[in-house]
Amino acid sequence: MTRRMIPFIDLQAQRQRLGQPLEDAILKVVRSGAYVMGPEIAQLEAELCAFGQAPHALSCASGTDALVLPLMAWGIGPGDAVFCPAFTFAATAEAMPLVGASPVFVDILPDTYNLDPARLEAAIQAVKLEGKLVPKAIIAVDLFGQPADYPAIFEIAQRHGLKLIADSAQGFGCTLNGQHPIHWADVTTTSFFPAKPLGCYGDGGAILSKDARFHDLLVSLRVHGQAVKSDLEGQTFDHDPKYMNMRVGTNSRMDTVQAAVLLQKLTIFADEIAARNEVAKRYAEGLSDVVATPTVIDGGLSVWAQYTIETDDRDGLAAALREQAIPTAVYYPLPLHRQPPYAGYPQPGGLPVTEAKAGRVISLPMHAYLAPDVQDRIIAAIRNHVKRNG
Repeated sequence: MTRRMIPFIDLQAQRQRLGQPLEDAILKVVRSGAYVMGPEIAQLEAELCAFGQAPHALSCASGTDALVLPLMAWGIGPGDAVFCPAFTFAATAEAMPLVGASPVFVDILPDTYNLDPARLEAAIQAVKLEGKLVPKAIIAVDLFGQPADYPAIFEIAQRHGLKLIADSAQGFGCTLNGQHPIHWADVTTTSFFPAKPLGCYGDGGAILSKDARFHDLLVSLRVHGQAVKSDLEGQTFDHDPKYMNMRVGTNSRMDTVQAAVLLQKLTIFADEIAARNEVAKRYAEGLSDVVATPTVIDGGLSVWAQYTIETDDRDGLAAALREQAIPTAVYYPLPLHRQPPYAGYPQPGGLPVTEAKAGRVISLPMHAYLAPDVQDRIIAAIRNHVKRNG
């Protein structure tokens, strides 16, 4: 008898927990006709501020747009350098060429997989010395759900006069010493892609920020450069401000249905983060003596977007688990600097840790509803494979 594949991320278990209130929230939007920028959008933005410890929050169409819009607002473009890891999803580096700027790839720490502050400092110095690009910003990624070393990265950003983006596409809700990344970063961005720890039922993203004028710029850029209150001071315009365009913007509005979904999910998000940490703890207790299990930065709380282990026998382990109806995934098998669109961008000092980790990492099923007996089955399968294969 063929076993049914274990869900890698069980979104249906979450949907069943949320139950009728979730369906009612979606139907309310459908019946209202306010499909774009309905009242749920403003409510969601207020809730994101409260949860993420930020004065301002802006919803947008995707996690990618959440990265592009701040670069646009800062005027970052051709000839400018933005420092980021290559061990991340393409959206992180994609944001720079989309505004004409250049990503500069920086190596990662071998234990947390996040940006290495020492290598970041060296990369900034190298770019300044070469003189071809002007350093403007840093994008630190909260990879697999845990915070980057923000105190160290913030100090570097301040010393060099660089903007700092916390790319929390996988890490919204993570904290370091009780503080969310916005405590250090100029902005925190996130993605609400369905598989994220806080995901909607389509695409969506958000930008958390601390400066009111900057937030106003984001509001404008999100809707085709529309006039905002600060643009209209001393002017009279008695029409919808979206018909007075003060700058070149884009269309990055979130659908109201997605906001309704996220409002329901936020009610259980803290509980789910706690559950994910229990799942991670069980994995560590069951696997740390046979494979390399994740390390979390001191003082860090991860939201565990992924539970990623390391092994020299990745393909063999994946095949063995697949035979037992246990799915796995590899994030990321080919670092960005080795992919055609990004191969020509700078990587001062090389990326040896990134290269090494790309060949060893493999992620296991991880979600808040992973039952202990199912997790025991996963752990036992891994232990048995390691025992048989050394």
